[in-house]
Amino acid sequence: MRSFANAIIVLWGWRRFLVALVAGALSALAMAPFNAFPLLWLTFPVLVWLVDGATPREGAGFLRRLAPAAIVGWSFGFGYFLAGLWWVGAAFLVEADVFGWLMPIAVIILPAGMALYWAFGIALARVFWKDGWPRIVILAVALAMAEWLRGHLFTGFPWNAIGYALTPMPLMMQSASLVGIWGLTLVAVLIFAAPAVLADDRRLAPRAPVAVLAVAALLLAAHVGYGAIRLSGGPDAMEPGVRFRLVQPAIPLDRRWGPAMAAQVMQRFVDVTGDGKGSAGLAGITHVIWPESAFPFLLTQRPDALAAIADLLPPGTTLVTGAARGELPAADGEEPRVFNSVYVMNDSGEITAAYDKVHLVPFGEYIPLSGLLRALGLRQLIQLPGGFSPGDRRRALSVPGVPFAAPLICYEIIFPGEALAPGIRPGWLLNLTDDAWFGDTPGPYQHYLQARVRAVEEGLPLIRVANSGISAIVDAHGRVLVSLPLDQMGFVDGGLPAALAPTPYARFGDAIFLVLLVFSAGIGFLTKVNSGI
Repeated sequence: MRSFANAIIVLWGWRRFLVALVAGALSALAMAPFNAFPLLWLTFPVLVWLVDGATPREGAGFLRRLAPAAIVGWSFGFGYFLAGLWWVGAAFLVEADVFGWLMPIAVIILPAGMALYWAFGIALARVFWKDGWPRIVILAVALAMAEWLRGHLFTGFPWNAIGYALTPMPLMMQSASLVGIWGLTLVAVLIFAAPAVLADDRRLAPRAPVAVLAVAALLLAAHVGYGAIRLSGGPDAMEPGVRFRLVQPAIPLDRRWGPAMAAQVMQRFVDVTGDGKGSAGLAGITHVIWPESAFPFLLTQRPDALAAIADLLPPGTTLVTGAARGELPAADGEEPRVFNSVYVMNDSGEITAAYDKVHLVPFGEYIPLSGLLRALGLRQLIQLPGGFSPGDRRRALSVPGVPFAAPLICYEIIFPGEALAPGIRPGWLLNLTDDAWFGDTPGPYQHYLQARVRAVEEGLPLIRVANSGISAIVDAHGRVLVSLPLDQMGFVDGGLPAALAPTPYARFGDAIFLVLLVFSAGIGFLTKVNSGI
């Protein structure tokens, strides 16, 4: 292994870039749907050795000394995000004649931008880099900081945080209830980078490799063991008297939009929901749930659609559905606003509660810096689909017959620590989404996994309904009770699992992660190489 490590360390120029790129791309296979996390025991040691070799030229200034490490970090990160996020380009092929030209730009620019965080993280690690085992801790701290920043700066984009490599199944999700996904990111880097010490010069610290690997193995064992203990209590209790029907219409995007499709879309919902039997097909169902942006029209402006919903729902049955909500301008000269919303409707077709999406998708639901882009002449970019206004605040949603829900529309559920509004603790997470934009790619599977991890973090069950899948009922331990696979039209029925007591992460949020970060930083930055280990 030492010979292999030395061959990596001495790489220079394009060869170093290529190895970092490939190692980063292979690391993306640790994410859903592949979940090949053992690959990280190969790729993260390679990253350590690449940083070992990222030495500055003699006499270089401070920034120039960090440049080789930053290039390694950016190259690794670019490979990771390119391989993990290429599916984003599929959204531009829905209307390929208009937006297809933007696909290669999106596929390249998004990973390139996300890789800047890794460039920062690796450069920061290089500032404190030491020979021997402390550099493993330094790398973990620096990358965890970089990933946390990626999840928060510029509205944040925490998709595929490295910590998700440790959550491929409920047994390995439970630690998220303690430290959240950022704490798992810190732990993941410690565990997966640890084998790099096997190539170290043992004359400096002969016991270091054994000790480091033992600590990594202990962390992994504690992670899995805690999961086993937490799941040993058996199935979660169920809320009495509740029966959901999750409806997955699987309506292709190219058939949904436009006035001519309105009647067909509405009929598809009615037919699938009632199983072709109308209201008779909903016997025993207390709540029907439809996905995000269910209709190609403003529901409140279509009395015929409201009447169809009233005819469909048996007495006492509630509908929860995604829908666009329009709002007339408050003053002359202002344009009407449209919100991506959730409606709660009774059996008379009346809207009893609503929530407007707060955290919109940049370039998908709104255009950042649209005035600047227009001034630069990029008018075609301004005309991308979307144009939603953000809601004013997160709020719990009142749904008759069940505890308050925490509504999270599509993208909103990927943000750790932001799932719940202040005040009333809800009894469940409601995630309405439309992943049909991304087809049968890794994107919907990654989104689904992240939603399940939110349930574990908060100790709340998850009801997830997607136009094309994956729709599911998930308990507060991340276990799937019922589900519909991707691209399958139909419905599933099931109850509502009970909420757990607030988890440590639900109580303290990222404070626990920050304590772990400071503690690890103290170990990594202050311990000398010849500390006796």
